Amino acid sequence: MPADDKSLGHRKRLRERFIKSGLKGFHDYEIIELLLTLGSPRKDCKPQAKEAIKRFKTLRGALEAPPEELQQIGGIGPHSVFGIKLVQEVAREFLKQKIIDKPVYKSSQEIFDYLYHSMRDLKKEVFKVLYLNSQNQIIEVVDLFEGTINSSVISPREVIEGAIKYNAVSLIFVHNHPAGDPEPSQNDKDVTRDLVYAGAIMRIRVLDHIIIGNDRYFSFAGEGLIEQYELDFLKIKVGGTSEAKRRLYRARLFHP
Repeated sequence: MPADDKSLGHRKRLRERFIKSGLKGFHDYEIIELLLTLGSPRKDCKPQAKEAIKRFKTLRGALEAPPEELQQIGGIGPHSVFGIKLVQEVAREFLKQKIIDKPVYKSSQEIFDYLYHSMRDLKKEVFKVLYLNSQNQIIEVVDLFEGTINSSVISPREVIEGAIKYNAVSLIFVHNHPAGDPEPSQNDKDVTRDLVYAGAIMRIRVLDHIIIGNDRYFSFAGEGLIEQYELDFLKIKVGGTSEAKRRLYRARLFHP
């Protein structure tokens, strides 16, 4: 349906809002509406945009929906789908290059920005390992585990084997909390400590463990916990408690 004067005025206001302040204050359907106008500049795209959010629940769901499912919504054709997918991939590539071009051990916020939109709506916890080279650039990102994170399922062996495979010298861990609160559980702390110990044995440094919540994150490095675990490891080497020695023994199991 061709856009009438009212729709054209609405579209113009949306574009002016975007030029002035970006996407701040936009509803999800308004963002989809703007994207649809790229492929259908002479049509009223608001109904299709609202239907897309209704069907796919969230902005991320609509952006990542398969093209054939998007086109099941009346009025969304190949040109509109092309615009949505192009913008999505350009954004991903921009964030990837932005993060790879910088020393990420100083940039927990950039790690969060890079991974947030792909992890915020996940229904289960996903544990990722970012392998980095000597210039602190990302070599590879690996999904290591899906489900509740605890020390019985996160294997130091797998993490270190990956580091050897990619010739990595440092690691960053990232996982999400589907409930939205990024505060670490005791299991999160235990897992991180064990992995710091395992890395220290192989002289591979853990730079951070970032927990992604609802529009915010927790950084183990930012809170001083990575440094504390490194100091704990040094104390154990000199002579620590039986519990600490047990943890160190567990960390050694990945590499008999």
